[in-house]
Amino acid sequence: MNLIVDVGNTATKLAVFHGQKLLFDTVLEKKGLIDEVKEIFDQYPNIRRAMVSSVGEFDTKQLAALSIFCKVYVLDHTTRTPFKNSYATPQSLGVDRIALAAAAFYRNPNGNILVVDAGTCITYDMVNDYGEYLGGAISPGIHMRYRAMHDQTAKLPLLRKEIPMDLIGNSTETSMHSGVVNGVCAEIDGVIDQYKSRFAHLTVILTGGDSQFLSKRLKNTIFADSKFLLRGLNYLLEYNKH
Repeated sequence: MNLIVDVGNTATKLAVFHGQKLLFDTVLEKKGLIDEVKEIFDQYPNIRRAMVSSVGEFDTKQLAALSIFCKVYVLDHTTRTPFKNSYATPQSLGVDRIALAAAAFYRNPNGNILVVDAGTCITYDMVNDYGEYLGGAISPGIHMRYRAMHDQTAKLPLLRKEIPMDLIGNSTETSMHSGVVNGVCAEIDGVIDQYKSRFAHLTVILTGGDSQFLSKRLKNTIFADSKFLLRGLNYLLEYNKH
């Protein structure tokens, strides 16, 4: 069994896999990482390896504590991948994007696949039908757009995301919701259209914390999978354990 630890910008996710089957996953709330790990090992004592992916805070003490339970792999730009990495600066490529590229490769190894991760930032990652990771794009996520309008103006409120009732907002709040949500959807659909014009038979995966919120509002055909990054980390752990 494998333990996956995904330390993101806003949350830490833990998952247990048996082969490629996802048995358990959780998002840490108030409980500390190691306390949660102890409970997971009590429930799944056959875990032998762990993969850690961190774009947030994960210190050496946590790594040392986790290493008591099993062998730990830490994902970075030197980790072996099943795809060819053609990113111009591989040392600066985020580990979350490496994991998404791995998941894309295994999802459709002989096809063109675009992964849209709607999280803190919205990332676009492209793996072509030669098994080559090409790169993509990074733009502000939904919460970041709300936060930017509040922080960089004198009077705009900080709002929680909400599906706009109409394209035309008739108040400050509804105008902000329309601007953020409709703007994000228009961006994602526009980017997908551009990729489709360049890559034939393109498969599009939508993942990340806002994937379910956005999936029904996009006009393009997509496959929504909120666990896609976790699957990618598990694939990489399986690939590197031999």
